[in-house]
Amino acid sequence: MSLRRTATTIALTLSAALLLSGCTGEGADLASQFEEGSDKGYVSGDGSSLSISEAERTEPVEFSGVDESGAEFGSADTHGDVTVVNFWYAGCAPCRVEAPDLVAAYDEYADQGVQFVGVNTRDQVAQAQQFSREFGIEYPSIMDNAGGRSVQRAFAGEVPLNAVPTTLVLDREGRVAHRVLGQLASASQLTTLIDETLAESSDTAGEQ
Repeated sequence: MSLRRTATTIALTLSAALLLSGCTGEGADLASQFEEGSDKGYVSGDGSSLSISEAERTEPVEFSGVDESGAEFGSADTHGDVTVVNFWYAGCAPCRVEAPDLVAAYDEYADQGVQFVGVNTRDQVAQAQQFSREFGIEYPSIMDNAGGRSVQRAFAGEVPLNAVPTTLVLDREGRVAHRVLGQLASASQLTTLIDETLAESSDTAGEQ
């Protein structure tokens, strides 16, 4: 009995360790995580924001894919604009909670040189379209849940996207300027980051 009890304890300990490694993963290789499959569910971050100074930003991120309407969309379509990139899927509870905040920000900045694009990591087209109708989302979402997950891989080399949802703000050059890990705290959290990125773009233009 003692041997059986010991074996059970070890098994439970290993299971707990594996569960924690799958949920936290701050130092894990994101590309490897994506290769493992899409059955882990979302990882809810704490809404913390990371800002990257212009001097420390990496090269512009090039990405492209087919959105839920069947149209090609990618970084070539957002070049020269500040761009918000949101990683999501319909069954992710934090994604649903933050959707109205993304819509509010989109409505506010649609005519101010700011573009929005979703990256759906899990759903079929019908699910993505239903989600957009439910929350009144007008910007496109790239369906990135099949094949090589090219959009997720494109950003994995730049910023550790270890949670869904994750929201990025790209500067006018297409470089990652800000990241919100997990659910947005509010629409104002996102609009503040957009304003900061727009302001630095204006400052750069004024210096030229």
